[in-house]
Order: sequence, then C-alpha cells, then structure tokens
Amino acid sequence: MIPWQLLGTAVIPNNGGELRLMQRDKEFSISLKGVRGELMNSRVHSSELALADLGCAHIAGVKSAAVLVGGMGMGFTLAAALKATTESTKVTVAELVPEVVEWNKGPLGECAGYPLNNPRALVHLGDVAELFKAQKPTFNAILLDVDNGPEGFTHADNTSLYSMESLQAIRSTLHKGGVLAVWSAWHDPAFTTQLKKARFTVEVKTVRAHKGKGSKHTIYLGVKG
Repeated sequence: MIPWQLLGTAVIPNNGGELRLMQRDKEFSISLKGVRGELMNSRVHSSELALADLGCAHIAGVKSAAVLVGGMGMGFTLAAALKATTESTKVTVAELVPEVVEWNKGPLGECAGYPLNNPRALVHLGDVAELFKAQKPTFNAILLDVDNGPEGFTHADNTSLYSMESLQAIRSTLHKGGVLAVWSAWHDPAFTTQLKKARFTVEVKTVRAHKGKGSKHTIYLGVKG
C-alpha cells in the first residue's frame, strides 16, 4: 500500500489546533492533529457539492449574482458554486487559514479542478463573520461549511456564527429571496428552530457523503422572505 505523505501543516488562529495536509497517490486528506482526526477527504465530497447545488438553485439563471462560500476546504463547494451560476456571477470564498488557500493553489487544487484559477472566484482571507458586520444586502446565496456544522469544532469562535445575533446579521446580508445553506455532519432539530426564530423559511435536506452512499449529512436551507 502507498504510504501517506505529509505535505504541509497550518496553525488555526485562536488556539484552534494544527491542520495537516496529507497525500496518498491521488487521494488527499486534511486532518486536525489530535483527537479529532480527519476532517475531510478528497474521495468523499458529494455533500459538499450538494451544498452549492442546493444553495444556488434559485440563481441558476440569474445574471450578476453574488455568492459567498464560508470555508475553502478542498475547493469542492467553490467549484460547484461556480458551475451552478452564470458567467457574470462572482463567488467569494472566505477562509480563516491562509495555508489552506495556498494548498488549493498547489497540488490539492487538482481535486476540484483548481477553482481558484477561475476569474469569477474571489478570496476573503479571514473570518467569514467579518463579511456580515455591515448587515447590508450583498449576497444572493451564502454557503457555510465551517467545521462539522452548527457546533464549531476546529475554531472555538465558530459557535458564535450560528448564534441568533449572527443569524440575523447573515439574513441582513442576503438579498430578498436569498438563501443561507449550512452543511452539517448531522441533523440538529434545535438549529432548525434557531433558523426559524431568525425569520428564515427553513427546509432540511439529507444528502450522502459519497455518490448516493456513505454517511448521511444534513444541509439546512434558510430562505429570506
């Protein structure tokens, strides 16, 4: 068997731990050093694609739309968002860890077809929450894939991203009819309730991790009326 090779490490801000990028042949893995283990694997990404497909379905033919992707990961959601939208749509990806962006510009980028090379892709280096502070309608779709879902794991401050105050700020950052799509490793009915309290119309979708099989993941869809 081909052994894993360590390609790089990165420190997550605010004592979030250390990310490790590994490669074995054409397979890539990003893990959190210590008890959490693997966070993502290039062989299992169907639910990340579904996040973009479901979150951008309402703007498939809309010109000059704007999409925000929270979390670069392995680039699959960014690539799917670019594919699901028109050639005049800009897609901004917010990533907290600079090295993750650099990994996607290097060998890791091949997994998703190097979406950062697309001129419609923009990068915001920093906390995605910074883009919600102005609370002005900016985006038609906001796709959040931060940690394992509404309970932040790798970055302690991510839990505040799903607080009532933050959800209301996110809603204010969406245009009317805009969609907030949130990826989660599991379903939490309490988060559905939280979205409704923030005045979103909510739909919950269950998707598979790998082409119709594998683990079941959850995507929350909140529409701004």
